[in-house]
Amino acid sequence: MTDTLRPVEQALPDAAPTASGSPQKLKRSIGIVGGTLLTLSCVTPASTLFVVVPDLFSSLGTATALTIAIGSLLCIAVAFCYSELGTLIPSAGGEYAMVSTMAGRLAGWLVFVLSLLVVMIVPPVIAMGTADYLAPIVHLNPSMAGAGVMLLATLAGLLDLRANAWITGVFLVLEVIAAAVVAVLGFTHSQRGVGSLTSMQVAGSGGHTDTVTAMLVVSGLAIALFITQGFSTAVYLSEELENPRRNVARTVLATLAISTVIILVPVVAITMGASDLSTLTGGDISSMVTAWSNSAVGTFVSLCVALAIINAGIVMVIQNSRVLFASARDKAWPEPVNQSLSRLGRFGSPWVATLLVGVPGALLCFVNLDTLYGVTGVSVTAMYLLVAVAALLARRGEHRHTPAWRMPLWPAMPVLLIAVLAYILSQQEATYLLWTGGITAVATLYWAFYLRPRRETRWQVSIPEDVQA
Repeated sequence: MTDTLRPVEQALPDAAPTASGSPQKLKRSIGIVGGTLLTLSCVTPASTLFVVVPDLFSSLGTATALTIAIGSLLCIAVAFCYSELGTLIPSAGGEYAMVSTMAGRLAGWLVFVLSLLVVMIVPPVIAMGTADYLAPIVHLNPSMAGAGVMLLATLAGLLDLRANAWITGVFLVLEVIAAAVVAVLGFTHSQRGVGSLTSMQVAGSGGHTDTVTAMLVVSGLAIALFITQGFSTAVYLSEELENPRRNVARTVLATLAISTVIILVPVVAITMGASDLSTLTGGDISSMVTAWSNSAVGTFVSLCVALAIINAGIVMVIQNSRVLFASARDKAWPEPVNQSLSRLGRFGSPWVATLLVGVPGALLCFVNLDTLYGVTGVSVTAMYLLVAVAALLARRGEHRHTPAWRMPLWPAMPVLLIAVLAYILSQQEATYLLWTGGITAVATLYWAFYLRPRRETRWQVSIPEDVQA
């Protein structure tokens, strides 16, 4: 167990050779604009607003905007950690490469497992919302529609990354327009004042009004963190970003700021514009838009959201396939599996890893949605906690003098973040903690009986040599 906090020795690139004896490398093909488009699309502000936020409305009512605002403030500290670590360790492995290097191989492995849970669950969670927003045109089974979106996203994920940046950029414009329409309609049809944002009310059973407690808000923060979680995509893309020392931090921080505005402003507008508390708690945003305008506007917004969901699926499959690719390059699996996952297709994408993300994602569309939400919230919170631990260790030894973006208020920022995230975890439902804990326990056994005894040849976390200062 001493491996937990002992930094991993940086493996040379030849630790993960291809059949020809040289390492597989991803192409540096996108700048800060393309990276920001891809990262924003992974946050997928509009589809998050229309698919995930209604779940918060149902449990938090008028306290939803406040909860998301608190979560966004916490994410600033998280973004600082990601920005510093991402410029120190610019690897497609994302969180696990950063944590392995700073906090040891076991800690990095556990972060990898948590990130794998997130990257496998989030796309189908978003994709299942497609059916609701295609309803004005065609009625579809949510699980079938979600599976179809996942398969379509998998096909798109096999294409060149630069092409996908522009495809997702076009879709992103449409979803921002949809969010803007909702915000304008909500504000122009306000039924209550700004004070309602802190009134802490939710519609209960039998038409009664219930009070939202502070503990409910704390519990909801796990989902609130999940709502803006996609800003970390910039770290996953760090091997394909030009000038990563500069552009990773810029992309992470800019994406968090933009996505928070796109999500939070419409949530405030919806809270103020809903006709009554029951309507707000119901969370049917499409019906509210139609009531504020007409069916044509409601249909337009719904179609924009459906496109946004497809867009999110494409970007998430791209991101998540890079995680599997990096894990194979870093020898996380038996050799035949490593060789398969590290194969690149004609467009430069890791095609086997892409298929292994997309196809199981389609199957997860048939799992209970509440379970997916709960496990994802716990996983994201735990993953952020371990990243904060790594950030606390990021200025020791040789890393103290490595050129990188440095966060303000270190070490107070990561210390405070660790304490807050640990408390949020303690307030989550036992069922979701048990599910996530059980999966993590199995992963720890894999570490103990397979990876650790083979430490000279397995889990050799590598950092690309061509990082530009």
